[in-house]
Formats: sequence, structure tokens, C-alpha cells
Amino acid sequence: MHLSQIVLYLSLLIALGPVVLSDQETHQQQPSATSPIETEQCATCEVRQQIKTMRLNAIKSQILSKLRMKEAPNISRDIVKQLLPKAPPLQQLLDQYDVLGDDNKDVVMEEDDEHAITETIMMMATEPEAIVQVDGEPKCCLFSFTQKFQASRIVRAQLWVHLRQTDEATTVFLQISRLMPVTDGNRHIRIRSLKIDVNAGVSSWQSIDVKQVLTVWLRQPETNWGIEINAFDSRGNDLAVTSAEPGEEGLQPFMEVKISEGPKRARRDSGLDCDENSPESRCCRYPLTVDFEDFGWDWIIAPKRYKANYCSGECEYMHLQKYPHTHLVNKANPRGTAGPCCTPTKMSPINMLYFNRKEQIIYGKIPSMVVDRCGCS
Repeated sequence: MHLSQIVLYLSLLIALGPVVLSDQETHQQQPSATSPIETEQCATCEVRQQIKTMRLNAIKSQILSKLRMKEAPNISRDIVKQLLPKAPPLQQLLDQYDVLGDDNKDVVMEEDDEHAITETIMMMATEPEAIVQVDGEPKCCLFSFTQKFQASRIVRAQLWVHLRQTDEATTVFLQISRLMPVTDGNRHIRIRSLKIDVNAGVSSWQSIDVKQVLTVWLRQPETNWGIEINAFDSRGNDLAVTSAEPGEEGLQPFMEVKISEGPKRARRDSGLDCDENSPESRCCRYPLTVDFEDFGWDWIIAPKRYKANYCSGECEYMHLQKYPHTHLVNKANPRGTAGPCCTPTKMSPINMLYFNRKEQIIYGKIPSMVVDRCGCS
């Protein structure tokens, strides 16, 4: 090989060497190209996550607003345990949640009010005013009505009284009397008297119909001075629990008021449903669970969580916005606000058992809390 050929060969090696190395380094270091479909799906997931976060925040505000509360009641889990009556009507409501959960799929309200509709109120007894007491007695019971409702809407009003157990089978004479100011002379107006046979070693709850007296109180609030409860056995022992003594927490008297429901119910329409892994790009309803324990809301007795759902997806036609939920989607995806928005077109209420600020137990409906169907608007 001539010298000129050797020089040419070496020159080619030097020239080609870096090119080969550069190709290898480029192949090793550059990330694999992302397809347009994967990029679009990633952006869609981001938008959905923003919508979910916004919906959760909106739900917190909506619940307080619909319950006419400026802020959540300051009731801790320990206080809830002390206040919850260990009584049949409350247990029945809790059992409903155990059996039904938050499944509200069969019915919705034809008309939806802006605020919650109360169905049941459980009022704990407080101490009557001094004007009706003689030597500090009686210590029970006054029921204050902070909820505004008409007497004509009362379906049922029951006073629940817990009787202590006795060592032997006996007959108990339970007497309920309305209290009047001592200055009026006769400070008692008898409401009901019951004769109850009880077994030895067994405590029990007794319910007394007080709808008539409650109706009077609602129409003439100035006559509500409270009631006195006595339950004497054959030996003269008063077996009625009228205050929260040690070991008797949750056994004090309370009043259960059932109120007539508002709007009628109708079948719910179904819509397009998707899950988080669905490739569907059209407007669709996605699952979203609201957990009140995550909110730190111990004042909500039941449900502890419920399925709220949310809407997300593409729309092709321009419609008017029907629900406030629409602006949440617009905020999460401002680039898509030029066109129609995927938003709830059908919503339903949830039933809720909760404490209000007066530490009364309320059972009622909160409207427009579950997304049943999504559409473009």
C-alpha cells in the first residue's frame, strides 16, 4: 500500500469515527418520541384531576350554603359520641345507611330547591328556665325549635324517654306534664299518663305521642316552657333518665319530629358513564367519591362518604350552561371555553344525618349533590 493510500484510509477513519459515536450517543440519550395520542391522553387526565379537585372544593361550599351555614359546626368526634342518643329512631336511620349506603339511583326530585329539605329533627332536652322551677326543680326538659316549619307539616312527634332497669318486675306510671310559670299558680298541665309493665333487670325506651302539644307550641311559642317527666315504680322510685349522669350518656330524653316531604319523586334518566381508564373522549360522567372524614367533618353522622361523580369530555354543539358546575370545567380547561362545555344535565339529592350549630340532630335532603347525567351546554 502506497503512503498516499494509507493517509487516505486514516483520514476516512477519523472522519467517520465521530459520526458513528454521535449516532450511538443520540440513540442512547434521546428519549423515545411520545405519540400525539399519548400526549392528548396525558393532558386529558390532567384536566380531569383539576376538575375533581375543584368539584370537591365546590361540594364543601355547597353543603354549607344549602344548610344555611356560614362555617362547619365545631363538633369533634368525642363530642359526637357524647351527644348521640342511644335510641331506636336514630339506630333505624343509621341502619338505613348500612343497608342502602349512598345508593340513590332509583329516584330523584322533580323539582330542586336551593336549600336542604328537612325530614326529621331530633332535639335533645335542655334545662327549663328558672321561672318554672321550684327549689331548682325540674332539671328537665325544654325543647327549643330553631328550625322553622309549619305545624301543618308535622307528620309525627314522639317524645322518647329511657327507663332505668329495676331489680324486680313492676308497673311503672309514666307521666308527662307541661310546665307553666310558678307565678301562674298551677305550674303543671298534664299531657299524657301511661301505665307500663316492665321486667326485672331490663331497661327500655318508651315513646309518647306529643304531636298535639308540639302543634300548640309552634302556633303559640310563648306557651313553650318545657315539660316535666316522671316514671315512678311501685316503690316510688323515679326510673326516668332526665339528665346525663355518669354511665347514662346518650340516654336523656329527646324529641323526634317527622316532617312531610316536599317535592314528589320521579325515575332518573341514565347517561353515558365512563371510568378513569376509559378511552372515551366524548362528554361523559366519571366516578368521584366524597369522603367527609377527609374534610374533618365529624358533625356529619351519616353518610361518611358518598358518590358525587363529575363530568368531563368533549362537546360538539353549543348549548346554554344549566348548572354552576359548568364554570369549574372552564376554569380547569380555559383553552376549551370557546365551545360548549360538558356539564351535569341531571342531578339528584343525598340524604344526610348531621348535627346543626345548636347540637340538634337533623335528617334531611340536600339537593343537587349527585351528578346523574352529563351533557353539553
